Amino acid sequence: MKRLLCLLLLPLLLIASCGDAENEYTIGGCYLAFDNSQHNDATLASAMNVNSPGIFCLIKSEVQAGATYFAFTNNAGQSSRSIINAIDQRRTNIIGYNNGVIVGFGNLDYPAKFYAYDKECPNCFDPNVLPVRSKPLTMSSNGLATCNVCHRQYNMNSGGIVVAGDSGKKMTRYRASTTGPFGILAVN
Repeated sequence: MKRLLCLLLLPLLLIASCGDAENEYTIGGCYLAFDNSQHNDATLASAMNVNSPGIFCLIKSEVQAGATYFAFTNNAGQSSRSIINAIDQRRTNIIGYNNGVIVGFGNLDYPAKFYAYDKECPNCFDPNVLPVRSKPLTMSSNGLATCNVCHRQYNMNSGGIVVAGDSGKKMTRYRASTTGPFGILAVN
């Protein structure tokens, strides 16, 4: 009888233990498909290159003089823009919670892991509060992202965990893939 009771309770314990696990990815907030073979942007390509781990690129959209651009800035000091073409206009691109997503290969895993993060601080920014006020993270050359509001630092090379400042949530992550530096970037 005890054996039967243990066999019946074991699956319940296993299910209950999984309930507290934090989801690795967030749902919603980002959908981006970008074909770098059409744009040939070197700033973005540096972050989509598995052979240059630790380079991260902030992607956002900008409007200037009536034209819409993708703007790229990486943590190595490069920046560039690429005008949105007709194919891009047909896509429904949502670039993070507040117009910004950071992509790149981390340098602490082998093989290198491709990451995509929201540019907003996960501990300060709330997309449900009106008016929406940006709490952007700034990137440094060593792969850290810093919030100027709460002063937390996040390591983008290791899943966006808090490495300095008060404990808190790690960076908001999205599923992402790349087919290479001048290939397709998909973030969702």
